[in-house]
Amino acid sequence: MELPTRYDPREVEERLSQSWDELWRCDPHSKKPPFSIVIPPPNITGRLHHGHALNNTLQDILIRYKRMDGYEACWFPGTDHAGIATQNVVERQLAQEGTDRHALGRRAFEERVWEWKEQYGSAIVEQLKRMGCSCDWSRQRFTLDEGLSAAVRTAFVRLYDEGLIYRGSYMINWCPRCRTALSDIEGEHEEVAGHLYHVRYPLQDGGHLTIATTRPETMLGDTGVAVHPGDKRYKNLVGKTAVLPILGRALPIVGAEEVDPSFGTGVLKITPAHDPVDLEIGRRHGLQSLNVLSPDGTINEHGGPFAGLTREAAREALVERLKEEGLLEKVESHQHGIGHCDRCGVAVEPLVSTQWFVRMKPLARPAMEAVDEERVQFIPPRWAKVYTEWLEGIRDWCISRQLWWGHRIPAWYGPDDTVFVAMDAEGARRQAREHYDREVVLRQDEDVLDTWFSSSLWPFSIMGWPEHTPDLQRFYPTTVLVTGFDILFFWVARMVMMGLHFMAEVPFGEVVVTPLIVDEQGRKMSKSKGNISDPLEVKETHGMDALRFTLARSATKGQALRLSTGELDEARNFLNKIWNMARFVLTNTEDADPAAPRSELAWEDRWIRSRLERTVRKVREELDRYNFHLAADAVYRFTWHELCDWYVELAKLRLYGEDPAARATCQRILRETLQELLALMHPFMPFISEEIWRYAGRQRPLAYDSFPACADDRLEEAAETRVELLQSVIVEIRALRAELRIPAGAELELIVSGPRREGEELVKSFARALGRLAKVRPVRYEPDFKPGRATAKGVAGELNLYLPVEGVVDWDIELERLRRELAKLDEELADVEGRLDNPNFRQRAPEHVVAKAESEADELRDQRRRLLRHIQEDE
Repeated sequence: MELPTRYDPREVEERLSQSWDELWRCDPHSKKPPFSIVIPPPNITGRLHHGHALNNTLQDILIRYKRMDGYEACWFPGTDHAGIATQNVVERQLAQEGTDRHALGRRAFEERVWEWKEQYGSAIVEQLKRMGCSCDWSRQRFTLDEGLSAAVRTAFVRLYDEGLIYRGSYMINWCPRCRTALSDIEGEHEEVAGHLYHVRYPLQDGGHLTIATTRPETMLGDTGVAVHPGDKRYKNLVGKTAVLPILGRALPIVGAEEVDPSFGTGVLKITPAHDPVDLEIGRRHGLQSLNVLSPDGTINEHGGPFAGLTREAAREALVERLKEEGLLEKVESHQHGIGHCDRCGVAVEPLVSTQWFVRMKPLARPAMEAVDEERVQFIPPRWAKVYTEWLEGIRDWCISRQLWWGHRIPAWYGPDDTVFVAMDAEGARRQAREHYDREVVLRQDEDVLDTWFSSSLWPFSIMGWPEHTPDLQRFYPTTVLVTGFDILFFWVARMVMMGLHFMAEVPFGEVVVTPLIVDEQGRKMSKSKGNISDPLEVKETHGMDALRFTLARSATKGQALRLSTGELDEARNFLNKIWNMARFVLTNTEDADPAAPRSELAWEDRWIRSRLERTVRKVREELDRYNFHLAADAVYRFTWHELCDWYVELAKLRLYGEDPAARATCQRILRETLQELLALMHPFMPFISEEIWRYAGRQRPLAYDSFPACADDRLEEAAETRVELLQSVIVEIRALRAELRIPAGAELELIVSGPRREGEELVKSFARALGRLAKVRPVRYEPDFKPGRATAKGVAGELNLYLPVEGVVDWDIELERLRRELAKLDEELADVEGRLDNPNFRQRAPEHVVAKAESEADELRDQRRRLLRHIQEDE
């Protein structure tokens, strides 16, 4: 079959992705060494974005590389039920229909969310397949599957029995919009422009205290006032009583080291139910904890005349009332941080609530030791410090959520609220019969578990735990985890803790932390911000291989990655270059006779083999170090700048020449190089490489062929040195032709002088190549050549190059033009050097601006030197 003239990525990618579904099945009984990855399960809340594309592209590169390199490479796929996020999406749909979940009831609502999951969960999987992700789709799991649900219940019961899960009343973050508790790391702190309200609190014995607060509505829950015991201004007031404005509640004045005398007036109002510091002070001094907020964020019955108002409306009404009573002293502008729900963006409320918690300290210690002992290694290593510092200051994890979608907490309550934790209702009833010595009616806890609880079990629950499965025995622990740094605490640290606790082994040996893809404003992509772009849109305009290659080539070890159209255009051009090169090779080698006599390898044959060998080594080395960008760039540079730009052009001399043996040798090298290159680029660009492989007549899928191995006998420094000299000569001649405006079609004589060995070898080995690629003939070596006046002069290595141009260009006119160009260059160079010599510029300008100016100056100096060569030697 002849390779089509034009590459159509949409047709090729669609056809191949559909044919690959059953191709990636893994065998846990294989004799090959295992290599396994679990996919960070994408949420079912919509469609994938470029952040997912980056993460999954890098995982697929590793899986394809290791599969081709002789490993039993298994990539476990799945999706996450995403409790809060999914419930929010479905509730918005219900609101558009004029109803809500409470009108439907819990069972009907859960059925509705399952319907939504079937629609969008499959869309996400389809996207992954169309991206070329070579997961073992027969092992696909969902975090609410029955098997994973059993794993979650098992983990909960064991942790509870071990005293690591408990129920208690503590300060938590509450989202009034989602109406659920959140963990400490589920809030996004944002700086907001607010106000500092200075409110007068009357003293029972006369006079008043002025207290500054950013949230006057919370004063409705005040049950005390605190001052620093060392603050002389208020020392005599400790033990006395203040009066809450408007409500008239008596507020004991206590001393507390936590009070900052320099903030506001140095007096702190104590609201134990709505601030963690206040809660601690209140407990120490026996102050009442009074919650003034309803679950929806409105003021409850404890708010007196403000009951029923939203937080915002209560603030306005309260401030107005304080003004009327002369108790508002002043209002100042104040910038301060407020936590917001990372799902809906609503400001969260700290409040005391009865919830389920995991004791984290006992689990965190082994997880820190695993990193200290390098049983888990972070790439880049700097993330190990971030991980360890977070674990050192870890607090207990609030795992209960007041939702209907998720893993329902396996706890039941008796008539007197005795708690029975069991795998199922029958197990709870057995416990209750033993406890009460009779049958009683039990009610199950209404809450569900934090989504991240089930996700923390993912590396082993996806393999069938708590059962002892072949997959667990073969593929756990997994080899590497590829993930973004934004879920380092949500997910990575918790997986390490749970893996060590339940499996007695770390869940993965290495953690590759990828940069986040951000939008044009540098913001993280998220569904809530509405700045998500669909990878399948890029598939339509550029092709999925172009996106994959762009992401791989851009995946440096920084923290942010901006995806630009220019980079995608460059990748699309690269694909077209590959296609055209492959078409040339296949067309010119289809008549190759394996039995035909061949000549010895030419210098350029030995050069391309040596360069390919170095590229193979570079790609292997960088992939093993997870330097995806360097591996991808090595493929790009070899393909475009060595194979296409040079070897293919040099090969045309023999392909179209008269020597059949030389032609046969050239055909063999072209074919072998193409086939090895296709295997080398396959992990990055699976679609185009597989398609060309098929047209090359290979029956076995490229994905299961061998990844190129290193071969010492292909390295030839002598060949590389010779061809590099040829390249430098051609580049110099082309530069001379451009500088002197020599017509493109004009053939010139080339005289070479300098070291005899290099000069004679160049003329002997590459005269024909120079004639074709530099338009110079004849080519001769003259060690003592004395150039005439109208001669272009160049240098390549230690060789001097001379091109007589008499009759081709008007030398006097050219010299005059060059002098004008030199004067212009001198002006530009003086301007740039003036900026660089200015200490203010170097100190104040951004680093990249200074670097650009230095590069510009170097380039101008080089151009100046080249012009002076022609002008000065003529003078």
